[in-house]
Amino acid sequence: MRIYISKVNESWIVDRFREEWYEQNPQYSTKNIYFADLVWIISPWTIRKSILNRIKNKKVICTIHHIDEENFEELEKKNFEYLDQFVDIYHTISKKSYDSLKKLTNKKIYNIPFWVDPKKWFYIDKKEDLRKKYGFSPNDYLIGSFQRDTEGKDLISPKLIKGPDVFIEIVKNKLPSQENLKVVLTGKRRQFIINELKKSNIEFKYFEMIDFASLNELYNILDLYVVSSRIEGGPQAVLECASAKVPIISTDVGIASEILSSKSIYNIGEEESAVVDIETQFGNVQKYYTPKGMEEFLEMFNGLYES
Repeated sequence: MRIYISKVNESWIVDRFREEWYEQNPQYSTKNIYFADLVWIISPWTIRKSILNRIKNKKVICTIHHIDEENFEELEKKNFEYLDQFVDIYHTISKKSYDSLKKLTNKKIYNIPFWVDPKKWFYIDKKEDLRKKYGFSPNDYLIGSFQRDTEGKDLISPKLIKGPDVFIEIVKNKLPSQENLKVVLTGKRRQFIINELKKSNIEFKYFEMIDFASLNELYNILDLYVVSSRIEGGPQAVLECASAKVPIISTDVGIASEILSSKSIYNIGEEESAVVDIETQFGNVQKYYTPKGMEEFLEMFNGLYES
């Protein structure tokens, strides 16, 4: 059995999943689509029709990260129906995405969260040294957000499903009670949040693109990581924070309720009710650690290969 994973080349998290799969499963993988028995479309929005025409005689798995049911327009429906002709089974990464996808297809759907590598995402004890390294003081209250908030070439309009406007309101609401509050940002396309922070004279530091070791260190300096999305597939930050024992609260999106304590989930506008529960999140995330976190994927692939 040889699996080919579709390319993304967006410097995005799915690129990392592709690399990690090939690194840890070379015996089941190929980077040449012609030699593949199975094709894993890990990012359907990047697939070109020319690629689809090359996989007609192969068995195909497609990952659906999330579906915005309220804004699922006719063009998106047509694109999905076209892609569906080539897909044998689907994969989702959260129960919420699974429930949405069931409304669109009768094909078999596997719900398996992506894995997380504990060698990349782990707790670091020396917090003061880390803060000094990145230019923060021990007395700073640091709130983190490490996901993009605008879309494509439009670097002004917020990507509302990611909730950057919600994040800004949470930061503003914490200002009166938290002295020395500062925001830590990473990743591409952060212009909306940066502009809003500047408007409100809220201090921040932006580390645009950094390596995994540095990103793990930035997680470890935080007092709070906030997931403010309205719709999500993952987000993988939930798994990464859980693994590194980072205080995190989240809206009820994607995999959040499967990893975090119910006490750490909040409704938009009611974030003050959320309580961090590091013990629960750390206990729940370990079932997704590599290599064990890849076993269900192998079972899924084997089932399709043998069918």
